[in-house]
Amino acid sequence: MILTPRDLDILRAVYRHRLLRSTHLQALGDGSPQTTLRRLQLLFHHGYLDRPAAQLDWYVRGSEPLAYALGNRGAQALAAEGGLKSGALRWEAKNRDFSRLFLRHTLAVAEVMVAFEVACREREGVALMQPEEVLAGAPPETRRLRLPFRWQVDVREGEKLHRLGVEPDRVFGLRFADRPEGRQGAYFFLEADRGTMPVVRKGLGQTSFRRKLLGYRETWRQGIHRTHLAISNFRVLTVTTSEERVRHLVAACRSIGGGERLFLFTDQEAFGPDILTRPWVNGRGEAVRLLPC
Repeated sequence: MILTPRDLDILRAVYRHRLLRSTHLQALGDGSPQTTLRRLQLLFHHGYLDRPAAQLDWYVRGSEPLAYALGNRGAQALAAEGGLKSGALRWEAKNRDFSRLFLRHTLAVAEVMVAFEVACREREGVALMQPEEVLAGAPPETRRLRLPFRWQVDVREGEKLHRLGVEPDRVFGLRFADRPEGRQGAYFFLEADRGTMPVVRKGLGQTSFRRKLLGYRETWRQGIHRTHLAISNFRVLTVTTSEERVRHLVAACRSIGGGERLFLFTDQEAFGPDILTRPWVNGRGEAVRLLPC
């Protein structure tokens, strides 16, 4: 098999997102859906792509589009062109360790990021900033970290001080060509909520979505986004499972006191074709859009 430029684009996309469905790759590609499916079949059968076994029950029933991960030969191909640090890593062995929870969550993140990439391609004057581009502007000490998009904040609740870890599912930005110099970037922290985490718990010693909200609120109040990432602004985008879950998350947002406009929520059921202009709900329950229609 001879790899085409389009094949390499597929491999790069799968590597960037870790997992992508065939429908994601069809949306990102510039060929016909049928051509993309044929190339995916070839890339899989020649070892460039892998189909994680955790999804086996999906495609036995034919219920969901296939999900693809990078295969060993795909890793070697990207390493040969300098797009991957090491081609020796056994990617297929890693793929076998995927849990179904990891698979679902990673694909939920990919669903949002692919929607942003497609929307930015179709809208003049708006460009998507991938995580590596955001990181390129961060301080050197942040760039040297193994997990640069992870940080800690101190949160006081009652008489007790808690140190909370904050790690978005994805950090990215939008660049607007028509805005003044220095104000062209808008930055976002993505949370793909699968509805499995309790919204509220008695204390901050246990994980909850309310604890996430407090971590982000204090990130803003303490200016950690400026010192850690050298970005001047951010909003937290949460995509969850249902309209009812959105209402619960908004209620939790109101309960923390402050920062309600920092948070935007939507659900997968209402996921529209243009994520830039579809309505989101902020922490006050108000409908807002990232861009005007």
